Amino acid sequence: MGVDLLKFQVASYSGLDKIDVGVYIVTTRSFQKRMKNEVGLKWEGSLNFEKVVRYLPHFKSAIQVPIYVIGIDM
Repeated sequence: MGVDLLKFQVASYSGLDKIDVGVYIVTTRSFQKRMKNEVGLKWEGSLNFEKVVRYLPHFKSAIQVPIYVIGIDM
C-alpha cells in the first residue's frame, strides 16, 4: 500500500505531471469475500477499503497531497 500511496506524492512534486488530488479506488472487504465465495477469486494479502482508511493516517507526514479513497462494494 505504501508504494501506491507514495506515487501520489511523487506525482504532485514532479514537474512533468503535477496533480492536486489523488484518487485511490479499492474494493471493500465484503466485496472481496463475496467474490471469493461466488467465483473463487483469491484476495489473501490484497488491500481493501477498510485497510486503506485505517493505514492512510500513518502516511500523513510523508504524503502532502489530498487523497480521495473510493470503496467498491456490491
